Amino acid sequence: MQPDALRFFQTALSTPSPSGYEEPIQAVIRDYITPHADAVRTDVHGNLIATIGDTDGPGLMYAGHCDQIGMVISYIDELGFLYAQTIGGWDPQQLVGQAMTIWTANGPIDAVISRKPIHLLTTKERGQVVQFEQMWLDIGAADQAEAASLVRVGDPVTLELRHRRLQGSLMSSPGMDNKTGMWTVMEALRRCSAEEKNLSCHLHSVATVQEEIGLRGATTAAGSIKPSVAIAVDVTHASDCPTIDKNKQGDIKLGKGPVIFRGPNINAKLAARLIELCESNSIPYQLAALGRAAPNDSNVLQIHGGGVATGLVSIPNRYMHSAVETISLDDIDCVAQLLTLFAQSLTNDCDFIPG
Repeated sequence: MQPDALRFFQTALSTPSPSGYEEPIQAVIRDYITPHADAVRTDVHGNLIATIGDTDGPGLMYAGHCDQIGMVISYIDELGFLYAQTIGGWDPQQLVGQAMTIWTANGPIDAVISRKPIHLLTTKERGQVVQFEQMWLDIGAADQAEAASLVRVGDPVTLELRHRRLQGSLMSSPGMDNKTGMWTVMEALRRCSAEEKNLSCHLHSVATVQEEIGLRGATTAAGSIKPSVAIAVDVTHASDCPTIDKNKQGDIKLGKGPVIFRGPNINAKLAARLIELCESNSIPYQLAALGRAAPNDSNVLQIHGGGVATGLVSIPNRYMHSAVETISLDDIDCVAQLLTLFAQSLTNDCDFIPG
């Protein structure tokens, strides 16, 4: 992984992007990818679309959503404590005692989120799972007026955004879901641009928005791009840690390469092409099965318009939707390599019609 590409990834992890509030990270992406693209545009929904290649070739869309789960301030009480609604799927247990950041128009405000101390819980309360409504944000304000002078209803909130290098190639941070996928689709375009090979396809690498609240950005981006082939890149649950049932989740390990999905949401010929590219280029890969419509951008891409030949490549992720999501840098590098090779191999002669 090139140093500039790693710095871009680390900057993305430090940049807030709750669904509906993706402007800061899209600015980071635009600054990074513009020198490598033929064109970069942002649509009315907020998707950032970078393009390169032959406009007469098959339209190829890579989708990596840039939004992360978060919260949005909904109420400030008379004591100056703040309450919020969730954006995306949270386990409330993950939030107790966390350091948080409120992203205001005048800059970030540090906050903590907590609940009643264990010493003061009743016996009944101790036996119950904490609910989101039982927690609040504390910015240290003296009263409602001071809090309201700093924070407005509608301001987005994230976990404190910081990344940690663990042993080997592992890295932990909030927002790995799905700044990893976003990075891979932009890195694939950068590599296609850097290598002296003319693309026979028209590649659109898209940092999609609002995936966490209903796959919304991929739906609108596909509407303007009208791809014939698409690959979504997202995270998937790693099963190489305690309590994860491999019988249900499959045998998915960090550091063992891209996860190529097979199943009804996936074009079988496209999946076979991805597998062949891995095997012929010594890229480690893992297989996973999905017997239903995927809960990610590949879902809406497959059924756009008259149908799109769609693939799903995923990145193993431990502890999804938490403050300590953990991935392997080797895995995302291999995903970018696979996407680069796929784009370079795609021509008008490629046939993904079943049968």
